[in-house]
Amino acid sequence: MAKRKKESLKASRTKLLFVMFLFALVWTGLLGRAAWLQLFKGADLSRMVSRQHLAAELERGERGSIYDRNGNLLATSVEASSVYIRPVKVTDVGGTAYKLSKILGISQEKLRKKLSRKSNFIWIKRQINDRVAQKIKQADLPGVYLTTEYVRLYPNNYLAGQLLGFSGIDGKGLEGLEKEFNDRLAGRKAQFVVQRDASGRRLYLDAMGREMDVRGKDIHLTIDSHLQSVTENALAEAVKKYNGKWGSAIVVEVASGDILAIANCPRFNPNIFRTSSPNIWRNRAALDVVEPGSTFKPFLMAAALEHKVVTPEKLFDCENGRWKINGKYIKDTHKEGWLPVHKILRYSSNIGCAKIGLELGVQNYHKFINDLGFGHKTGLPIPGDRKGLIRPAAKWNEIDLAAGSFGQGIGVTTVQMAKAYLTIANKGVEKPLRLVQFPRSEQEEAPRRIFSAEVAEKVLSMMREVVQDDGTGSKARISGTTVAGKTGTAQKAHKGGYGTEFIASFVALVPGYNPDYIVYMMVDDPKPNHYGSTVVAPAVKKIMTQTLAYYGKLPEHRNPTPVIAAGENYTAMPKKALRATPVKITVSGDNVPDLKGMPIRRAIEILVQKGFVPKLKGQGMTVTKQLPAAGNKWPEDKKAEMVLWVS
Repeated sequence: MAKRKKESLKASRTKLLFVMFLFALVWTGLLGRAAWLQLFKGADLSRMVSRQHLAAELERGERGSIYDRNGNLLATSVEASSVYIRPVKVTDVGGTAYKLSKILGISQEKLRKKLSRKSNFIWIKRQINDRVAQKIKQADLPGVYLTTEYVRLYPNNYLAGQLLGFSGIDGKGLEGLEKEFNDRLAGRKAQFVVQRDASGRRLYLDAMGREMDVRGKDIHLTIDSHLQSVTENALAEAVKKYNGKWGSAIVVEVASGDILAIANCPRFNPNIFRTSSPNIWRNRAALDVVEPGSTFKPFLMAAALEHKVVTPEKLFDCENGRWKINGKYIKDTHKEGWLPVHKILRYSSNIGCAKIGLELGVQNYHKFINDLGFGHKTGLPIPGDRKGLIRPAAKWNEIDLAAGSFGQGIGVTTVQMAKAYLTIANKGVEKPLRLVQFPRSEQEEAPRRIFSAEVAEKVLSMMREVVQDDGTGSKARISGTTVAGKTGTAQKAHKGGYGTEFIASFVALVPGYNPDYIVYMMVDDPKPNHYGSTVVAPAVKKIMTQTLAYYGKLPEHRNPTPVIAAGENYTAMPKKALRATPVKITVSGDNVPDLKGMPIRRAIEILVQKGFVPKLKGQGMTVTKQLPAAGNKWPEDKKAEMVLWVS
């Protein structure tokens, strides 16, 4: 009995030792395996886990916006959905192709090819509308996904279309300011780490990563949306009325050099740029080089006066309208005999200008127009900014000098002409044009005197005669104020010489003494009338009148002069009803405010800030009735009728 008990105890001890040995062996193996995985395979396994549960995704931020000088939106970005697939996750190629074809309107064969590729990412359709996106969600197709992108939107459609340009489907600027400022406007790319479960479903985005600012930066232009619209309308009306091929116009504030409006016709809507041709995209005001004709003559006068070759009273024989030089004839529209210099400009005599130019000489004249900026880029941030065409002085002969004296044989752009006239308005001191308020240019030009203030005043005096006396610009007169101006009618050059096509132009500086604004416009090949005095001067007058009214600078006592607002006329307003400078009014709330009793200027500002251009009825300066009535909801449609009755 004792012996069996002793043997049983010995067997139990043996079993216990065996079990302990097994456990020790297992633990040794586990610890060894763990040590192997940690010390030798840890880095590789960690990367494998990250690939399964963590994914790096790229996101492009929203593109920056473009604003006018008053904070009105000219270009912005809105969210849109896009469809992509991961073919490796598609379970039913045929069924998926069929359903996507029905929703997206893409052929099944094309979809089937994409779905059959061994790829992890393929775009199917970019920037679809919300209705289609909802159908994709409801279909719940494995391997088919929606993502958010940004679509560029130009809320004012045609307004400043060529100037703004456009960006492509990937958010890259392709034309205009969108291209020039692409590095600033473009949203930055950011990489975010996304954690996913075993099924690939997203769990969360890394919070620290999301704090990165990936949105593009904004730019603010000197353009005033209201005056841009006024200028575009007046230009389009002139081009249409006289069957012109195209036209361009610019409005400049003298004190600052700010471009308030830069217009082109035909108009261009960047929202639908794919339906337009590059010919319509073209910002002709900055890119098209043309012969300016007689609007160049004031620069000849300034050069001749500065070099003391002439005085305003010096006489020249205008040869009764026809003069032969080196076998070539120079002709005038009006037959004139002996004229003093100031009347040569007033009546726009080509012969008189040619003789002044010959006395001035090639070197003096060429250097003077070169100093004014002709033959050089303007420095504006516009892609393709042109230098114009001014041949070296050594290549000019006597005929070239004579023709160049009245604006033929040389090539300029609209913005170059505005910049040169800004020097005259600024009393002979060069001033750069400015198109962007913010960010400010780092390369500011130092002021440089080109000619004396006395010469600038003499040229302005001659230009006042062009409009205010019996000169060629009488159709640009504004009752109650003085306008300085110059007409232009330039023959267009062809391979065989000059033909029967013309460029009609007009420049105005208003007021004629100490100008505040410059307006320059040209129309290509107008018919049947091709004279700047008839085709362009009335259109420039409309722009000047509305600009003065907008800034509260119309004279207090004057005869009624039509000012265009939304296609209807209204009379001028006394200064006491207007502010000297535009006041930015913040309009809040969902309801139309009570405008009755307000000065018409203030009422218009309120409506324009909300995106509405009112029609005005009646004569006077105070609002007496409005539609919609006060208290009604603001219309959702920006084209909804807004009417103000004034008395």
